[in-house]
Amino acid sequence: MHIIKLDATDSTNSYLRALSTNSTLADYTIVSAKHQTHGRGQRGTNWQSETDKNLMFSVFKNVSFLGFQDNFFISMVTSLALIKTLQQFLIPKLSIKWPNDILSEDKKICGILIENTVKQNAFGGTIIGIGLNVNQTQFKDLPNATSLQLIVGTPLNTDELLLSIVTNLKFYFNQLKTNQHKLLKETYESYLFRKNKPSTFKDQEGNLFTGYIQGVTSLGNLRVLLEDEIIAEYELKEVTLLY
Repeated sequence: MHIIKLDATDSTNSYLRALSTNSTLADYTIVSAKHQTHGRGQRGTNWQSETDKNLMFSVFKNVSFLGFQDNFFISMVTSLALIKTLQQFLIPKLSIKWPNDILSEDKKICGILIENTVKQNAFGGTIIGIGLNVNQTQFKDLPNATSLQLIVGTPLNTDELLLSIVTNLKFYFNQLKTNQHKLLKETYESYLFRKNKPSTFKDQEGNLFTGYIQGVTSLGNLRVLLEDEIIAEYELKEVTLLY
């Protein structure tokens, strides 16, 4: 495991992607930073973090063994690795808000940004960016955010968390490489936020509707039970699950 520690960078994902274009990276090459000037989240959002308070890092993983149809399993594996790590640190009431926000007691503690590279019509590597709120205690204009310190009451060691996350990433990627897709999908779905509960969604036009999350497809689309017993499938950009 090769770790590059930076005081500051624009984005650990961008830094690692630049490295990967100029050299062949070993599996689980990691770039971590105390501060990101342009941290990125899902759907083009910014990831805000106080300097040296949280865990912000990116991991390179060779996923050439995966077919394109299994793209979402990278997200499942990463989500489960984080859940397992946080359980080991006694963080309660964990769930996954589709597609891969990690929540504790319905508040967000972690975001994931996955960027894949394609070479000659096949997967090459993936860069997994993880932002975990560890020791930050104030979140301006983010009422649904929290941190591990706020939850457990004491500061946590970010290096210990990083090591645990990577160990668990290896565990779940091994399950994926040995074709345990069904087990991974079932485990991921068991942690889905608001599964089988009446939930509110917003579509691309800003319209609100209600439904019951049933699970996900292997492609990562959200399966939602609507009125008249209709199960609809939604891609990531089609709907937003509201808190």
